[in-house]
Amino acid sequence: MIEAPPPSREIAAIDIGSNSVRLVLYRLEGRAIWTVFNEKVLAGLGRDLASTRRLSPDGVTMAMTALRRFAAVLEGVRPEKTLIAATAAVREAADGPEFCERVAAETGLRIRVLSGKEEAKYAAMGVLAGAPDAHGVSADMGGASVELTRLNGNGVEHGVTLPLGPFALLDPAGFDADRLRRRIDDRLKPVAEQFRADTLYAVGGAWRTLAQVHMGLRDYPLRVVHQYALSADDALETARLVARQSRGGLEKLPGVSKKRAETLPYAGLVLEGLIGALGLKRIEMSAWGVREGLVFETLDEELKTADPLLAGTGALGLRQGVAAALPGALHAWIADVTAALPTAFGRERDETLSAAACNLADLGARLHPDHRVELVFDQVLRAPVAGQTHAERAFLAAALNARYGGDPATPEPQAVDRLLDDAARKRARALGQAIRLACDLSGRSPQLLANAGVTVCGGELKLTAAEGYADVLLGEQTRKRARALAETMGLALAI
Repeated sequence: MIEAPPPSREIAAIDIGSNSVRLVLYRLEGRAIWTVFNEKVLAGLGRDLASTRRLSPDGVTMAMTALRRFAAVLEGVRPEKTLIAATAAVREAADGPEFCERVAAETGLRIRVLSGKEEAKYAAMGVLAGAPDAHGVSADMGGASVELTRLNGNGVEHGVTLPLGPFALLDPAGFDADRLRRRIDDRLKPVAEQFRADTLYAVGGAWRTLAQVHMGLRDYPLRVVHQYALSADDALETARLVARQSRGGLEKLPGVSKKRAETLPYAGLVLEGLIGALGLKRIEMSAWGVREGLVFETLDEELKTADPLLAGTGALGLRQGVAAALPGALHAWIADVTAALPTAFGRERDETLSAAACNLADLGARLHPDHRVELVFDQVLRAPVAGQTHAERAFLAAALNARYGGDPATPEPQAVDRLLDDAARKRARALGQAIRLACDLSGRSPQLLANAGVTVCGGELKLTAAEGYADVLLGEQTRKRARALAETMGLALAI
């Protein structure tokens, strides 16, 4: 639970990859990591690497233009720290050192060239920063390489880098899917056994595009890539679909840009190879990778162990300027109610989600009352807060919908119904109504809330007030809110 506003600081990260050059400005509020600026150029530095062992001349021109602009942006923004990393293309190119020297001379930017093991480590750290309980293997696909790293649920184990990026697979003879499959299998075979896992955490733009294709084809209601999960069979179907499309056909698929269409078939074949070689059962997308891993490394150890969902929702809620103690007071006050509700995600996780909902209890305080329900619901469903599955997003959105008096259907019933079962929907609604009751009863005052109580016992929802506070706390609106909660829970109301 967030007790006070966390300190805020800005960090910039420049990622010079084999395909893209990107600047991201992050605002860190404790453990919460927000992207406030993001600019990318698909320079294609590694496009010629397989044939010439040198950086693409056109790519260098585009990269230098981008880096000069990024340096100007940084001069204006002046972040606390700037992290600049180059990966496979610059690392492997014969003229990589020359490129780094030129960048330093023309922009003042000092590039750290990551080794293959470092690249794998930071990609995996990025996955864990966004999904701390990740257990399996991360796969970071760049333009020239794929980094595989084993994740044990607590941290990063060993990793390797493999020449499986699209630029490393390009064949002067043209795209031949069967020939490429054999090449991919040959490169995976030596490491397959040590990286066998049930779940693959996919990092990189190519994987994200594959996810967007799958979402579009399935008419998936929540277009959030981070922690989007699909079965190995569904991933295999999508991978094979993109591998057999012409470039024109790819550009017609949902989420595929013209530049991404060039390399997407290779990404599809690599995913197909990974599924077969590693025995994968499930693919989960991670929007966080090397850049976020580098940023995560700058946090102190205490912050690293904090729950990203609680940190993110806490920081989001505290922006409303309400009492920092309110979320904790709400969570404690409704404890007897939440304990009586059907489980949705397991007891421990349910409690975390209840705490997250309490963090967001005043998210609508500064929104127009005529549109508050819809705006809060949409913000919670799609907020860039890490550490939550799509089902958990729907759960929190449904809870906040109820907290602000929304109908049981919610503003997007197709999303909620698809992502939550009946028990989860019921728990979400009751949770939101309990928070609504607590907020209205107390005027959102932790001190006043302490003079009332709510319990569930013997088929009754019972409200009580300390001596001298009954008239103050148990008014008609309080009774109305309590009746609504009791009805949802199938209980009688006692006041």
